[in-house]
Amino acid sequence: MRSINKVILIGNLTRDPEMRQTPNGQSVTTFGMATNREWTTKSGDRNNSAEFHECVAWAHLAEICQKYLHKGHLVYVEGYLKTRSWDSPEGIKKFKTEIVVKDMIRLEKRPKDAANEPDYIPEETENNFGHAPTPHHETAQHTAPVAEATPVVTEASSFGDDPISKDLGL
Repeated sequence: MRSINKVILIGNLTRDPEMRQTPNGQSVTTFGMATNREWTTKSGDRNNSAEFHECVAWAHLAEICQKYLHKGHLVYVEGYLKTRSWDSPEGIKKFKTEIVVKDMIRLEKRPKDAANEPDYIPEETENNFGHAPTPHHETAQHTAPVAEATPVVTEASSFGDDPISKDLGL
């Protein structure tokens, strides 16, 4: 039976990415992300909580993350969970679960001067034929988040097609 191990997050970086090289020369970059969750209780109280995630990117994607990401940036990350273990100097077995990043898109927060602009800018109420206009994707120009011109790099594009994604039709 097939199983799925897929993580999709949109959150803010909690620290600048740190890049290092493995002994065989492979680039690896680690960074932290925070995601927030809000909910309302039955009594009407609003609650929120933050969840913190450790992310790791390899090879060319590691270099892209190091170059374009900084603390506070809003980022879309897609990957899978990986748990590793090691023995501490005291002999205690330690575990760490990380998100291995396969795709990353740096998102742009809405500029402060656009705070009063509507998310949807309607066109004229009627077109030349007396009918309501057909909605166009171009009219919703001010939705947030918007992808920046940062290149989108995936692990699969760096190393050929990913057979798992191909199997899943992704």
